[in-house]
Amino acid sequence: MSLIITVDCRHIDFSGIGVCIRGSLPYFLDSDNFFYLIGNPAKLEPFISGRKNVEVLDYRPRPFSLVELFFFPKKHLAKINKSDLFYSPYFNIPGGIKVPVYTTIHDIIFPDMPEIVSRPGLELRMIFYRRAFARSKKIFTVSEFSKSRIEHYSRGKIPVIVTYITIQPWIQKQNKTGNRKTKTIVFIGNIKKHKGLDCLLEAFLLAREEGLPHKLLIIGNRDSLRTSDVSFSKKLDSLDPEIVFFTGFVSNEKLVEYLSNAALLVQPSLYEGFGLPPLEAMTLGTQALISDIPAFKEIYKDFPVVFFRAGDTADLKEKLVELLVNQEPKNISLPDHLLSKYNFEKISSIILKNMIP
Repeated sequence: MSLIITVDCRHIDFSGIGVCIRGSLPYFLDSDNFFYLIGNPAKLEPFISGRKNVEVLDYRPRPFSLVELFFFPKKHLAKINKSDLFYSPYFNIPGGIKVPVYTTIHDIIFPDMPEIVSRPGLELRMIFYRRAFARSKKIFTVSEFSKSRIEHYSRGKIPVIVTYITIQPWIQKQNKTGNRKTKTIVFIGNIKKHKGLDCLLEAFLLAREEGLPHKLLIIGNRDSLRTSDVSFSKKLDSLDPEIVFFTGFVSNEKLVEYLSNAALLVQPSLYEGFGLPPLEAMTLGTQALISDIPAFKEIYKDFPVVFFRAGDTADLKEKLVELLVNQEPKNISLPDHLLSKYNFEKISSIILKNMIP
C-alpha cells in the first residue's frame, strides 16, 4: 500500500544523525511511497533529483526551538497533516502535527550523564524526551543498550525497535590498497566529558614518556569543541602543537586520508549509543582501541578491536604502549560478513516495515 510519509531532514548536516538521514533517504525514496521532506532544498537536491515521489517543504529553523514548537508554518502543517505519518530522525517533534509520529532516539545521554549539561538544559531536553515518548507510536534506536535506557525512562510504555546505524556507503567503497601508515593516533569527537578526551590526553602523554613516538591527531576545530572545564581548556592550550594538534575542518577526502594512514584510532568514550568512528577506521584498514562501555561491547563484540577499561588512564596507557611502541601498526581487513553487518538498506527496511501498517 502506497502512503504519504513526512520526514524531517533538518538534521542532515549533523554528525551521527545526519549520517543516518543521508544513508537512509535513498532507500526511503526508492519505495513506492510519496514523501514530504522538511529541510533546505539545496541540501536535499542530491537526493531528490529526477524523482517524482517527493516534495520538499522549505523550513530551516533549528530543531529544539520554540519556533518549531509554536510557530511551525501553517502551509506546511496543512500538507503534513494530510500525510499518513510523520518520521523524525531525532527526539524533537514540531508542534501542530496530528498524524501518527515515529521517532529515532540515538541515546538518552542527558539524563544518564546530567553533568554534561546545565540544569536548565537538562530540564529542556527532558521536555522533548517526554514529548517524544508521549507522541510516538514506536521509537527506533541504534543499539540494545540505548533501547534499555529508552525503556527505562519511558517506563516501557512504547515499543522500541533496534535498527542500528552504520557508516556512509562511500567510505566502504574506498580503495585500501597501498595505505601508508604514519606515526599518528587519531581521535574523532568533541571535548564533552563523555567523549573521554581528557583520559586519552593523560594516557598519551604518559605513553610518550615510555617511548611512544606517535603524534595525536584530533579531528575537528579546536574552537568549535565545546567544554565548560576551564582547567582542561588550559591543558589543551599548553600542549605542544607539534605533538597534539587539531586538524580543523576536514573534507571527506581528507578524513579518509587521516583514518587510512593512522596507526591507530582511539575512542575513549564514557557513553555512546553506537559510536561510528571505530567502524569507519576499521573499514579503512586502521586498528581501533576503544573503551569497554556497554554500547561498544555490544556493537563491536565480533570485530577485531582492542578494549581498555573506560576512564582508566593507566590501562589506556598500557594498551597504547603495547600496541605501538616497537611494534608495526596492524592493517585491518574486515571480512565481508562484518562489512555488511550494519547497512542502510537493512536499517531503512526495518523502519519502513514498522511504520507502514
